[in-house]
Amino acid sequence: TGKMMESTGGPYLNTAAVTSPVGIARLLQMTFGCTTFSLVAHQGGFSAAYGTFCMFVWTFCFAITVFIITCEFTHLHSCLTISWGNFTAAFAMLATLMSVTAAVIYPLYFVQLGCYPIGCEVRDFRIAASVFAGLLFVVYATEVFLTRAKPGQVTSYMATVSGLLKIVQAFVACIIFGALVNDSQYSKYVATQWCVAVYSFCFVVTVVVVAFSVTGKTALLWFPFERSVVIYTFGAVLLYMSAAVIWPVFCFDSKYGSPRRPGLCAKGKCPWDSQLVIAIFTYVNLLLYVVDLAYSQRIRF
Repeated sequence: TGKMMESTGGPYLNTAAVTSPVGIARLLQMTFGCTTFSLVAHQGGFSAAYGTFCMFVWTFCFAITVFIITCEFTHLHSCLTISWGNFTAAFAMLATLMSVTAAVIYPLYFVQLGCYPIGCEVRDFRIAASVFAGLLFVVYATEVFLTRAKPGQVTSYMATVSGLLKIVQAFVACIIFGALVNDSQYSKYVATQWCVAVYSFCFVVTVVVVAFSVTGKTALLWFPFERSVVIYTFGAVLLYMSAAVIWPVFCFDSKYGSPRRPGLCAKGKCPWDSQLVIAIFTYVNLLLYVVDLAYSQRIRF
């Protein structure tokens, strides 16, 4: 007779993956995400690049959340060659940023109070989808709050303030790139091309830092990862400071550009609008890198 299947030292299923506060938050993420894109796909509708982006956000976040719940519930994450703590922390922060963006964009472009011309049923579906999109952002932000590193706690790098800020910095850089390609006229001056080089370099290095953390390969590097990240962050602060001075001068000074929005500029196709968005988010990212540098002195991971 054959042997009965033997236990490998613990339960096959990890019930804490769905009963702990973080597990409950993830179940709600899955529920709200599925509800949101189902409402939009069934009757709410979407169009253009804005609507496609929102649908991508909701389906992408839903798929990764299902993957995370499945792996943790079945212990499959222990078979993966990645740093699971870094991966889940990084995804939670990214999903928070993506979901809040979609929760703002969809009602802004698709929700209206009146029924004409889309009909009352479509309007109601769009309003309901917007509500669930907002709830989806709340539960992702809740996971970030629950899993963040506590003072003095030894934890994954991506769960620290510095690690979470890396995700935000990369996300803000993507917004800058989106504005750059939208007729920003960045190639007009060498100085503005330098700013593009700053945005690109800092984005690439930040993504590399996140990638090494998530894959758990930092121990294989021949140089100290923690010290290198702090040195890079200091360099990024200096680079963004230069861009924060140069970009507004060469876009909004009357000698090179226009201090006011031109009256003949079409909505959605105005270079001045793109330049303003880039200037605003340049200062946002500069602030993020400064905060990152300050917190880098305090973390232990």
